[in-house]
Amino acid sequence: MHKKRQWVIGFIKIVFGCALFGIAFNMFFAPIGLNAGGVSGLGMIFVKFFEVGTVGSVTAVINIPLFALAAFLLGRKFFVGSLIGMLAIAVSIDSFAFLPAVDIDPLMCALYGGILAGGGLGLVFASGASTGGSDIIVRILKLRWPNIRIGVICTGFDLIIAALTGVVFNDVSCALYSGVAIFITGRVIDIVVYRFDYSKVVLIISDKHQEVAEQIALQLHRGATFLNGQGSYTGNEKKVILTAVKRQQLAELKSLVVAIDSQAFVIVQEAHQVLGDGFSRYSKDSL
Repeated sequence: MHKKRQWVIGFIKIVFGCALFGIAFNMFFAPIGLNAGGVSGLGMIFVKFFEVGTVGSVTAVINIPLFALAAFLLGRKFFVGSLIGMLAIAVSIDSFAFLPAVDIDPLMCALYGGILAGGGLGLVFASGASTGGSDIIVRILKLRWPNIRIGVICTGFDLIIAALTGVVFNDVSCALYSGVAIFITGRVIDIVVYRFDYSKVVLIISDKHQEVAEQIALQLHRGATFLNGQGSYTGNEKKVILTAVKRQQLAELKSLVVAIDSQAFVIVQEAHQVLGDGFSRYSKDSL
């Protein structure tokens, strides 16, 4: 029952994400020749150059050999999810073609279109799927370079498509605006995909380290580790508390520490992907 519920939620995310991209494409990108990259971007170039077919249908055709590759390298779950994503984005691009173009400055089109498209694609990626096409290549590259964020890989790949857009449309400004849209899309993808993975790592230096650690466990339900330290001026031995908390727990943690020891020294650092009890679990398919 739990797996079925997860599958339904994932399906809704994929379809909704593709719908957002379809809206962004038709309202912000296509009317002024902006290109968001990927296979849909290649489809846009193909339709413009050869004047045949629709962007949605061309996108579906290009995806066929890439899906064969996905089935072989990325597994059945990713293949099925991406198949749904590919069909949904092809249908969305053509279904939302009736939407009126937004009559605003091209830079604003790139900005707001990138936000909408990045939000949609981020939902698809966060569901463990893709929209097919270049996204499959990006996921394969992600396996090869796991330390690079998926939005960064997408941006680099799609900038090539932006350059082709400038050539086909014979418009340098179009390529430059497309680059802005692609950059914004990539950043928003990272925000959506990694939004729940940002935590805080906190170092606390306090003479009341034992009491602070106990209250962290009692009030925040987080573990703490004692590190051995030494004051550089006094030479006195010090215990340094190391703990990791969710972002929304940071204010409570600082209040807790100050209430126990107003002289405590607290260092807060950003932490992306804390793995372990109460946080994320490692998976080889993680983005």
